[in-house]
Amino acid sequence: MVEHDLLEVCAIEQMSDLSAWGWDAYHKEMESGGDTIMLVARTDLAFHQNEIAGFIVARIIADEVHVNNVAVRPDFRGQRLGSTLLRRALEQGRLKGANVARLEVRAGNQAAQRLYERCGFEVDGRRKNYYREPTEDALLMSSRLTSAIR
Repeated sequence: MVEHDLLEVCAIEQMSDLSAWGWDAYHKEMESGGDTIMLVARTDLAFHQNEIAGFIVARIIADEVHVNNVAVRPDFRGQRLGSTLLRRALEQGRLKGANVARLEVRAGNQAAQRLYERCGFEVDGRRKNYYREPTEDALLMSSRLTSAIR
């Protein structure tokens, strides 16, 4: 991901009902240095008017990868782009010394939960009323990176 991508990343964020980060937060994360993993999946411009099909933002904290946001443009869902982005981010984290990945996901977001389970994550906790607009619990999920990258 490069700075030029951030407007499209924000558009995909809005289409995906993610908790809003916005341009400034992504830009700040981008400038924070080597402990951030920010990837995009690009489309074939000859056939699509949008350049970015999806993205992931994660951060390495000590020996963990914390997955912040994963989203795929609605017209590209069902093509395993989310799984590909997640697996590549986890592999980058593993190569940088992380041995576990963690994330929060809305309790009602079944599609995201299935994605994370396919990539080796398991539910290991819950945070009551973690999300706002609408208020919703978060499921805490984690995965050992050796088992997550398949």
